[in-house]
Formats: sequence, C-alpha cells, structure tokens
Amino acid sequence: MKVLVTGAAGSIGKVVCSGLIDRGYDVVGLDRTPSPSGFEGGWFTGDCADKDAVQHAFDEYTALEGVVHLAGYPGEASLPEELESHVHTTAALLDAMVDHGVRRIVYASSNHAVGRTPRRDELGVDAPPRPDTFYGVAKVAAEALLRLYVDRYGIDAVALRIGSFQPQPETVRQLSTWLSHDDAVRLVDAALSAPDPGYAVVYGISKNTRGWWDLAPGRAFGYEPQDDAEMFASAVAEGPDDRAENAFVGGPFVDASHHRPAL
Repeated sequence: MKVLVTGAAGSIGKVVCSGLIDRGYDVVGLDRTPSPSGFEGGWFTGDCADKDAVQHAFDEYTALEGVVHLAGYPGEASLPEELESHVHTTAALLDAMVDHGVRRIVYASSNHAVGRTPRRDELGVDAPPRPDTFYGVAKVAAEALLRLYVDRYGIDAVALRIGSFQPQPETVRQLSTWLSHDDAVRLVDAALSAPDPGYAVVYGISKNTRGWWDLAPGRAFGYEPQDDAEMFASAVAEGPDDRAENAFVGGPFVDASHHRPAL
C-alpha cells in the first residue's frame, strides 16, 4: 500500500514512517523540512497548509492509496493559527484526495477534543466534543470536516484521538494516557488496513492498566495494543499537580496557563 505521511519529520511521523516501511508499506513523507538522513521512502518538501503544494505532491507521487495526516502544531496558539495548522491542512489534503481518487485518510486528532470532560473510566468515543483549548477546538473542527467528506464523497476516514505519545510515561496521568511508539505504529497500520471503516473515531492509547478511554472501537477494526504503561509505574514519582491533571481528560491543558484571547 502506497501512503503519504504528513509531518513525516516530526516525533510521531518519524516513528510511524519507519514502522510502516518495516511492515511493507510504500511510504512518501511530506514535511516542511528536507528528508531526514537515512529516510528510505519518497519525500516531498512542502507545507500542508499550501493547497497548491499538496496538489503537487499528489501529482508527483501517483497511485497513492492512503494518507496519514500527522502534521500540525502540537501546542496552544491563537485560534486562527490553530485552524490553519489543523483544519486548513486537512482540507487541502481532502481536496487533493478527491481530485486524485485516494480513498483513505488516517488523521492524528487528540484527546484534547474532549479535554474538558471530567475524567472517568472508559470514556467512549460517543462523548460529545468538549475541547480544552483552541488546539482542541481545531481538532474537533477537523474531525467534523472528515465526517463531511466521508458523507459527501464516500471516502474512509479514521480519526485517532492520541493520548501521550512518548518513549515512556513521565507523570501519573500518563500512566493512563500513554501511547507507546510500537502501539502507535500498530494503531496507524490497523486504521489504514481495516476494511470499509467509513467514518470512525478511536482513542490512541496503549493497553494501560489505568487507561481511562474505551479501546473497543479500535479493537473493532484490528488495533490490538501490546504495551502497558504500568511497566514504568515504579519509576514515575507522584507530583504536586497530579490531582489537577487527573481531574479532566485534557490534564494540564485545562488550567489557566492555556487561557488566551482567540484573536
């Protein structure tokens, strides 16, 4: 399967690209930076927010069968910046997909789309949007845009509400929200290869003993996480912010330090 991976030079992108190549995918990376040393796939240097650049990437690398959209600013900025980074880029990719007959997109959404939801065990994907930041608002809007293109054009779109992606958990909250590198690859692989998912939202975390979010929707299309944050629990020290960070799905993104004017 030939796939375009945006944000391929980023922290998630590097891991996913390498993992997909190991699994036999033909990977084309797209990023604003040049190809990293040793990258084994194709590469297109450009900005996903530039619709012409995105179209050129699809023109240059024909016969694409899927898109993995990982590009986007991972922190909090103004509302216009967040919308450009997460919604405009998704729109440019979706339009190019429609123009070139590409039928599958896997999107890196975020738990911050529901970050203001009080924390509870087994939060389902049917929970209503409750973003904690403008970043979360943009993720909600991008999910809605995916839904529109699924309904309008019949493509398949899987939105992954990713938790805490890093080599190992570093806080008590992350013992619940951690997504390991290997499980991230398993998750993207399952989302790319699942037959006819239509529109789907799934939580992107590992098989954590303390997990807060329902993994059944991901398992329904083949995601079987193998790692558990509990293996690192003895190395994670309790901290003064644990109670506040564990009160809401979005953790520290809920606190006042992220409050700012929209414009």
